[in-house]
Amino acid sequence: MLGLLLLLCLFKGSHSYFTVLEPKSEECFHDAAKSGTKMSLTFEVAEGGFLDIDVRIDGPEGKSVYKGDRESSGKYTFAAYMDGDYKYCFSNSMSKMTKKVVMFSMDVGDPPKHQESDEKEHDKLAEQVEQLSSILSAVKHDQEYMEVRDRTHAIINDSTNQRVVLWAFFEALVLLAMSLGQVYYLKRFFEVRRVI
Repeated sequence: MLGLLLLLCLFKGSHSYFTVLEPKSEECFHDAAKSGTKMSLTFEVAEGGFLDIDVRIDGPEGKSVYKGDRESSGKYTFAAYMDGDYKYCFSNSMSKMTKKVVMFSMDVGDPPKHQESDEKEHDKLAEQVEQLSSILSAVKHDQEYMEVRDRTHAIINDSTNQRVVLWAFFEALVLLAMSLGQVYYLKRFFEVRRVI
């Protein structure tokens, strides 16, 4: 129990967020980091249009770290090249009418530790707990990704099901109309006509 509590205390809090991008709009978020800190952005377009957005990561000086066009999902990890705020931007500027729902998470690791040269022995337990923490974070992100994929596929399945039901109803109406038409035609064909 104590080990689990220790693991949860050391587990760096990472949360997934959802944002709605209106057509022709852009949303930006930022995180502060020290030089050498490992940072990562994971995102997935959950709803809207062709499930694509533009993604951009900018450094503190406005220098572009990453830029992707029309992406539906991705994971980008990098090391901060200097101290400051790093900005993550999602853009729906290519869409004229469709809003998009994006799930994303931003993780900022711990800054690199500067160890003294005299200190040669590492605390193995702390190192293993740190590894478990990063693995647990990766599993959490994978679960969130699967949840979004499940939701997207459920929407597609519901839409397909509605179309199949409507098509079956339309076919039943056509079949009924053709049956009634044939009965009427055969009745008229066998009807005796008297000429006076």
